[in-house]
Amino acid sequence: MSLRIVFMGTPDFAVPTLMEIVGQGHDVVACYTQPPRKAGRGMAERKSAVHQAAETLGIDVFTPLSLKSEEEQARFAELRPDVAVVVAYGLLLPLEILETPTHGCVNLHASLLPRWRGAAPINRAIMAGDAETGVEVMRMEEGLDTGPVYMAERIAIGDTMTAGELHDRLAALGGDLMVRALAALSRGALAPTPQAAEGVTYARKIDKGETRVDWTRPAGEVHNHIRGLSPFPGAWCEMELGGKRERVKLLRSALETGIAVPAGTLPGTVLSADAAEGVVIACGSGALRLVQLQRAGRKPMAVAEFQRGAQLAAGDLVH
Repeated sequence: MSLRIVFMGTPDFAVPTLMEIVGQGHDVVACYTQPPRKAGRGMAERKSAVHQAAETLGIDVFTPLSLKSEEEQARFAELRPDVAVVVAYGLLLPLEILETPTHGCVNLHASLLPRWRGAAPINRAIMAGDAETGVEVMRMEEGLDTGPVYMAERIAIGDTMTAGELHDRLAALGGDLMVRALAALSRGALAPTPQAAEGVTYARKIDKGETRVDWTRPAGEVHNHIRGLSPFPGAWCEMELGGKRERVKLLRSALETGIAVPAGTLPGTVLSADAAEGVVIACGSGALRLVQLQRAGRKPMAVAEFQRGAQLAAGDLVH
């Protein structure tokens, strides 16, 4: 049975779910998304990924700054939704909104709740070295990601998987999971399961102040830090290149097992620097091989291309 749906989402992560819902024949009567923001070098206003997709599909788009006013709540109620589907919308939903749809508001969340409630579950799962994560469809409450879970899908996190790769896998998986949940909802067969009281963690928003690489940490933690922030916002360090210190993003790395770290070596010391074999950096314990980097104002490049221009040498120190 086709449902009357209000879709609420903003980034590209939400687009596959919107497309799947429309593809299954549901009636998406409106899309709510964040207002256009200034972005890029020219700082021109840019519509969100969901905004652009909705316009392509001919769906009405609303971009309120808040849903707390009686006027906005009345407009939402006039849409008469059976259910609201929320995917990374970025705006708190007051109780009046949560209670308006006949079947409430369902959210697609990119973690295995109650682990990693909050804004950045994909990044935090990788940064913490988690072996698996997933997507879940849950009923929304006033609390932050506290509602009961309807359906879930798990996925292994590979040792070299980046946040960008995991993002894309979960976005596609989430779209499929949501349409299955909506099909069950339309049959009256969607049963909620309360979240466990134990194991709650919070995925706070990534702060720019935590993106710099700390070479005093163990190599495994540095590796997880790099891939958990790749490609955006990107972990970084400073290197002496061409006689001046330059900020370099580290986008891919690998744990180094073939080179021993001499006793007393300072963390951040270049142990090996070769265009073919790559650049190996000493950490607080162990070492890390850099695989893909990005200099300021340039495109991401493999370490061989980077090293031809950077010419790092064994014994150099990165900061």
